[in-house]
Amino acid sequence: MISPQAECEILAIAEAYLESEVRPNAAALDSEPEALRRALHGLAERELLALRRPEVWGGPALSDLGVRTFQEAVARSSGALAFLQTQHQSAAGMIAKSTNAELQAATLPKMANGERLIGIGFSQLRRSGPPLMQATPEPGGYRLQGHVPWVTGFGFFPEFLIGASLETGESVLGLVPFVPARSPDGGEIQFSPPMRLAAMESAQTVTADLTRWFLPHEAVVFVQPARWIQLNDQINITLQGWFAMGCTRGSLDILEEAAQRKKNQAIGHAAESLLQEWEELRHQLLQAQAGSEETTQERLELRAWAIELCVRAAHAAIAATGGSANSAGHPAQRLFREALVYTVSAQTEPIQTATLDRLIQRQGPRISTL
Repeated sequence: MISPQAECEILAIAEAYLESEVRPNAAALDSEPEALRRALHGLAERELLALRRPEVWGGPALSDLGVRTFQEAVARSSGALAFLQTQHQSAAGMIAKSTNAELQAATLPKMANGERLIGIGFSQLRRSGPPLMQATPEPGGYRLQGHVPWVTGFGFFPEFLIGASLETGESVLGLVPFVPARSPDGGEIQFSPPMRLAAMESAQTVTADLTRWFLPHEAVVFVQPARWIQLNDQINITLQGWFAMGCTRGSLDILEEAAQRKKNQAIGHAAESLLQEWEELRHQLLQAQAGSEETTQERLELRAWAIELCVRAAHAAIAATGGSANSAGHPAQRLFREALVYTVSAQTEPIQTATLDRLIQRQGPRISTL
C-alpha cells in the first residue's frame, strides 16, 4: 500500500505537469493528434500511466481517491488527454487483475512509462441482442469474429484489449493488434478511418472488424462470467463522474478568470455559486465511493448531478465569455463539447434515466402570455 506522502508527491508531479504543459496547450491537444501524442508521452516520462499497478509489478498502486483525483485533474486540463490516457489506465488495471502471470510479466512492468501502450475495445459487451463480437473456443485459444464499434487511440496504442462473447454468455478479454493485420491462417483485423466527433476527435476513435482472428491463451487476460460488464457498470456508477467533475472545474477556471478580467459581479457570483455546488457534490461523491459497491438510487442521482452540473458550468463559461466562445479554439467551447462526451460516457439505461429525470426537474416557472 502506497503511503499518503508518496501518493501526494505523485499527484503533485501530475498537477505541476498538467498546469504548466497541458492546460496551456489544450486547444492543440483537442485538434492535433501529434500534440496529444506529446502530452501522453509527458505522462509516460513521469510514469503516470499505470496508477493502479500493484507494487509487485512496480506500483505505484494509488488509492481509489488518488486515482479519482488524478482523473479529475486531467479532465480539468484537457478532455482529449483524459479520454486517451484512461483507455490505457483501464487496460493496466484489468491486466493487474488477471490470472495470466506470464502476460502480466510481459506488460505491467512496461505500462507506467509508455514502453507498452494498450487501449481497450469492449463496450460492445454492453449491447443487448446478438453479440457484435463472438469468440469460439479452439485448441490453444479462441477464434474471434465480428465488429467493435468503438476503439479509441488508433495510432497511439499498438494493441488493445478486446471483449468477445462466448455462446455460454461468458466474455473473453484478450490482447489483439491495434494495426491492420493478417495472419497466416487467414485471420484479419481491419479498422475504419478515424471518426468525425464533436469533441476529443484527436484521440483517433475507430471501429474494428475481425475475421477469424485467433486469440491464443497466452494473450487472454481473463474469461468473465455472463453479465460481467453490466455488474461492473453497476459498481462503477459514480466513477465516471470524476471526469465530469474535472470538466466542471475547468469551466469554473474560465468563469473565475473572466470575473477578474471584466470586473463583473454577475460572473463572479456565478463562479462562486457553482464552485460551492461543485464542492458539495464532490463531498457527496467521496462519501458514496467510500461506501458499499452496491448500486443505489443515491449513486445514480449523484452521477446525474455530476453530468448536469458539468453541462451547466460549461454553459455558464460560454455565457460569461460572450461571442468569442463561438470560436472553434476557445476553451469555453471545448469544455462545452467535452461535457457532451461525459454525458454519455459509459452510459447505462439507469444512468440515462437518472440524468433525464434531473434535467426535467430543473424546469423553471411558466410565464403566462396573457
